[in-house]
Amino acid sequence: MIAIIDYGAGNLFSVKNALDFLQKESTITEDVQEIRKADAMILPGVGAFPDAMRMLKEKGLDKVICEEAQRKPLLGICLGMQILTEKGLEHEETDGLGFIPGVCRPIPASKEQPVPHMGWNDLAVKQASPLTDGLDGQAVYFVHSYFTDVPSQYIDVTADYSIEVPAMIHKDNVYGAQFHPEKSGDIGLGILEKFAGLCKA
Repeated sequence: MIAIIDYGAGNLFSVKNALDFLQKESTITEDVQEIRKADAMILPGVGAFPDAMRMLKEKGLDKVICEEAQRKPLLGICLGMQILTEKGLEHEETDGLGFIPGVCRPIPASKEQPVPHMGWNDLAVKQASPLTDGLDGQAVYFVHSYFTDVPSQYIDVTADYSIEVPAMIHKDNVYGAQFHPEKSGDIGLGILEKFAGLCKA
């Protein structure tokens, strides 16, 4: 069972629909005990870094996520990936969940590449992880204005958008996808299937 964590800022139902299509058992939940019983966790996210962290703390979900990620896989999607870092600079400086060293910063805007970064971009695999097989040169769907500025050893995949944007990051059991796998066709479904496969590992 995969727990899709409902904290008020998630793109929940499209993630659930994608897992249903893959015939992977999942539930949308904010219940601490249900999260503890799950084999893996997905942390979706749409919105602002400070709001996401506030809502997680108000529901007491930040602590259970940090505890459970020590023993089972966690996938953060979009904003859910950004809050895996130590700190965010969106609107105000805000502490993140702190799984992966680094800071979430604004993407530099230009006439050629305006912010938000929105649409399909090709991926470049920098180092292998359990989720990266077959991703090099494939296109996925992004919608974001901030990027995770993290050390290179945690960056598995990048996309070029005025800077080299970290598209997938990971450390230990914790994985992040800046793009939306659930909106990225067969390539995105493949990533979710690989993540679900980690439950058995």
